[in-house]
Amino acid sequence: MLLQRSIASRLAVSPPRICHQCLNTLSRLKSLNKRCLSTTFPPANSITLEGVGAWRKPHYYFMANRFLVTRGQNSEVTVIVGDKDIATALPPHRRQRKQTQTAVANTIIPPDASSLLSSSSAASSSTLHRSALAYLSLSKPRLTALIVLTTMASYALFPVDPLLSSPAAPTLSALTLVYLTAGTALASSSANALNMAYEPKFDAQMSRTRNRPLVRGLLSTRQAVTFAGLTGMVGVAALHIGVNPTVAALGALNIFLYAGVYTPMKRLSVANTWAGAIVGGIPPLMGWAAASGATALDGTMTELLGHPGGWLLAALLFAWQFPHFNALSWTIREEYKRAGYQMMAWKYPAMNARVALRYSLLFFPICFGLWWVGVTDVGFLVDSSVVNAWVVREAWRFYRKGGEGGRARGLFWASVWHLPLLLVLAMAHKAGMWQGFYERVIGIGREEDEFDEEEDEVEGIAEAGVMSAAPVAKVWELRDRH
Repeated sequence: MLLQRSIASRLAVSPPRICHQCLNTLSRLKSLNKRCLSTTFPPANSITLEGVGAWRKPHYYFMANRFLVTRGQNSEVTVIVGDKDIATALPPHRRQRKQTQTAVANTIIPPDASSLLSSSSAASSSTLHRSALAYLSLSKPRLTALIVLTTMASYALFPVDPLLSSPAAPTLSALTLVYLTAGTALASSSANALNMAYEPKFDAQMSRTRNRPLVRGLLSTRQAVTFAGLTGMVGVAALHIGVNPTVAALGALNIFLYAGVYTPMKRLSVANTWAGAIVGGIPPLMGWAAASGATALDGTMTELLGHPGGWLLAALLFAWQFPHFNALSWTIREEYKRAGYQMMAWKYPAMNARVALRYSLLFFPICFGLWWVGVTDVGFLVDSSVVNAWVVREAWRFYRKGGEGGRARGLFWASVWHLPLLLVLAMAHKAGMWQGFYERVIGIGREEDEFDEEEDEVEGIAEAGVMSAAPVAKVWELRDRH
């Protein structure tokens, strides 16, 4: 009774002001007599926010509470909405989901490494350190590291015949790998420096690139071109001397395609994305040609690139460019538009999402092909399918939602992790890598090894002339039974 009188006295003031949560709590008090199902009201039918947040009670709401009947049929209760207005009227789980989606949508893709190095260079007090960071930023370190990674992975995945390799004299040379890594990094730095030298005034119009060294005036165009020329010549020479002429030709071709075809094409046609994808598919061919050169007879390009494994790795990198770049370009599509770059993200948004999804689906047959041609074992099919399904799911969401609600950023970060994971899994499942382990654990191949040892022993004894003709004939008879 005291609780009822207290509530009644507080509601005597017209209109009472209580918050939404207290209103729900009040309707569910166990001490209220004659409680029935009519006191439970669904939020969709009871809460109507109009204007300043006034809510008119349903006609059945107070009927189960005798001490509130005197309020009359036309009484109203003012709901205090709070700072977040309508958002606080949502159920907690929906409110939390909305906050998470808003946080993801507002996440900004971080600037590239060149912009970060330019900031560090401008803040440095040492002239030598400032110049070194400025020139390093010309190479786009993150992109160069990714290119080197794909080249090294392709080199490591080359299937070597056990008859041609041994622990004492391995076919894949560490010195060749050093030349390949250094030459590829220098060639990539040359192409990236030429790219920056060509478009500083356009980079100044975009948030991700306006902090690059040429835009900020840390280096001149002449210095960038000189740096590109030196790194290009040294890189191609290292590939030619330390690896083979085919790899050097592929490195020089990639510099030309990136700086001479892809860069100017960005202002002409949306086909520039396909040109850039070709550039991304060449480094795996370089690593494959470098590895196959150790066992080649003639060393021609046809012989070095005759195995389908290298082309499948190139196809993997070619297909990966589309979900990665299409998602990235969608987040800054308005900046691309203002700068005059012809990108699918703002010219053909539906096509942009559709292409990303199509090329994401190609990961499955490409990974199947790597197992089919003997580059990886069957376990790679299982592991790669999980990673590929993750990217396809994000690409499907990107296709359905058009990038809204953080879908573009979800696909972008999925693609960032997808490629390194896939290459690491492929190297972990390289064909023949676990064969010796399985033989020791399961026992496969022991009988064959014992038979080979017995045959070698018999032949050695027979050649030494220690045994007579009859025992030798008997031993060979026993061998034939096996």
